Amino acid sequence: MGQTVFIPRELDANEPRVAASPDTVKRLAGLGLDVIVESGAGTASRIPDEEFAKAGAAIGKAGDAARADVVLKVRRPTDAELKGYRSGAAVIAIMDPYGHDAAVAALAKAGVTAFSMEFMPRITRAQSMDVLSSQANLAGYQAVIDAAAEYDRALPMMMTAAGTVPAAKAFIMGVGVAGLQAIATARRLGAVVTATDVRPAVKEQVQSLGAKFLAVEDEEFKAAETAGGYAKEMSKEYQAKQAALTSEHIAKQDIVITTALIPGRPAPKLVSAAMVASMKPGSVIVDLAVERGGNVEGAVPGKVVTTANGVKIVGHLNVPGRVAASASLLYARNLFAFLETLVDKTTKQLAINRDDELVKATMLTDGGKVVHPAFAKATVDPHVEPAAIPATTMVADASVKKAAPRKTADKKAATGKSAAQKSAGKPKGIA
Repeated sequence: MGQTVFIPRELDANEPRVAASPDTVKRLAGLGLDVIVESGAGTASRIPDEEFAKAGAAIGKAGDAARADVVLKVRRPTDAELKGYRSGAAVIAIMDPYGHDAAVAALAKAGVTAFSMEFMPRITRAQSMDVLSSQANLAGYQAVIDAAAEYDRALPMMMTAAGTVPAAKAFIMGVGVAGLQAIATARRLGAVVTATDVRPAVKEQVQSLGAKFLAVEDEEFKAAETAGGYAKEMSKEYQAKQAALTSEHIAKQDIVITTALIPGRPAPKLVSAAMVASMKPGSVIVDLAVERGGNVEGAVPGKVVTTANGVKIVGHLNVPGRVAASASLLYARNLFAFLETLVDKTTKQLAINRDDELVKATMLTDGGKVVHPAFAKATVDPHVEPAAIPATTMVADASVKKAAPRKTADKKAATGKSAAQKSAGKPKGIA
């Protein structure tokens, strides 16, 4: 009998995704692993137990986690779940460790080897494991769909015998993976799209998708990107110029979508209450960073707020989960691609190489200790989050690294082209 992989039902009421699909169950079995899926784990993602069973999984219960060598999850396990895990088991999930030192310490105390998928390095080898890109891509798409649902007018220009319906104007703030997909989706629906980001390298990507790029393009702007591909914090002088430009532009928009987020930091405030007040009645703002404090003043997590001047601020939680059927399939592929690197193809056993760059980057806890360098003091020192980035500082979403290697793949993600359409053997950018 091979080692056991357990896929539980997510306990969070706001989490409809599941960490496996019938396809990945077959692939896991092909690696020589026994797969147990908790009954009902895939229901909210439109995957009934029968589909998992046909793919070769055993349908079990929550208590089966006690005999699992590997647990695949969407969200970090709760303390109650950890009590049911075997010490030494590998637990792979989106751990969201920033600001949750007690939870990280609990993982170490439980004796599990925990991997945080959002820390996957942005290298060609790990592209298929990049959960931030796969989920942000869907979030950008869904943000436009949510905006269209709240906007009580047509998005494309329509010329009829009764007159012309003007095209909606959409403004995307933050051009990472989510932002690029939002641009592409809004363009497909017929909106006139503009976008902004302080990283000069994204200007070409924005224009390639048929949108107009908006930024104060001075000398500081030309050097506004870190070596890691993130936006630098800009000077107060630049912030003032960018704020004036953005404020004037937002007042003319029908739809605004904000995607600005940096891992481990509160979301920067990009849209002030005054900017919201300047917008036309019926306008819609979708804040994709609402779970980290929000980019928009007045956004409320989990709610759609209508302001006094009739502007709707959409603050849905877990936006990728709003398209759970698609998000689960992609996330499951990400997990399988990573787990495959941890399994010895000869012995069919879990064989974690702690010197591997993927393991070093993602391993949070091991052997009863917090081992990730960013959280090694989690059991001793309380975590203090940095101060928020100034309101007018634009940043890329968490799924971005270097813009240049990412360019081709970002276009590919926005247009829906698969990796198979790329030439074999050529390096690929970040999706």
